[in-house]
Amino acid sequence: MTAETKAKSENPPVVSRAEWLSARKALIARELDMTHQLDALRAQRRQLPWVRIDKPYVFEGPAGQCTLDDLFGDQSQLAIYHFMLTPGSDHICDGCAFISDHIDAARQHFQHADLAFSAVSRAPILRIEAVKDRMGWSFPWVSSGETDFNYDFNVSFSKEDRADGGASYNYGKAKIQNSPDMFGVSIFAKDGSGTIYHTYSTYHRGPELLIGAFNWLDLTPKGRNENGTMSWVKLHDEY
Repeated sequence: MTAETKAKSENPPVVSRAEWLSARKALIARELDMTHQLDALRAQRRQLPWVRIDKPYVFEGPAGQCTLDDLFGDQSQLAIYHFMLTPGSDHICDGCAFISDHIDAARQHFQHADLAFSAVSRAPILRIEAVKDRMGWSFPWVSSGETDFNYDFNVSFSKEDRADGGASYNYGKAKIQNSPDMFGVSIFAKDGSGTIYHTYSTYHRGPELLIGAFNWLDLTPKGRNENGTMSWVKLHDEY
């Protein structure tokens, strides 16, 4: 059997338009049910309790030091992407870059919905600026350096935690050996008095919903066309 014959044999059956429409209507019932379930989940997420942030986190930006409060700008909500960019390493995470390729387009609308955005990494700001320049990104991106920020939000891990498999990631213990840093998204809110709260964080496959390219691919017959999770994904200047 040739590769072409095998591919054809694995395709779904070819049917009449009427048969296709019947199958499509059956699927749309499931899609609508899932949409309503997601709506309910999102409503439940918005009702999560908040945690007050009392620690004075200070970051390094291209213009110098800035605080967590500064990252809000004029907005009362802040989304932070924890980008895996480790001090002393030349590696740029393909997955983080894949997500980041979607940020600037979405960010055009954020301020109109009262949302600020910044990426945060432990790498020095000069390294961050070099990566931004290479990839053509314009979103804010600051360095947390060796402060507690990444560790407090469970995206960086000590040698000891990684050695004994006790790193706390994605709300459980995880064996993280290849990198001292992982990725995720954290959401913060600020009230009228200026008090900042942590409202939500998601890790592992949680940020996957932010990848618009996947949502398009998921509509197609080949789907994500992977041979292993994100097997074909590269930095966009390496295809």
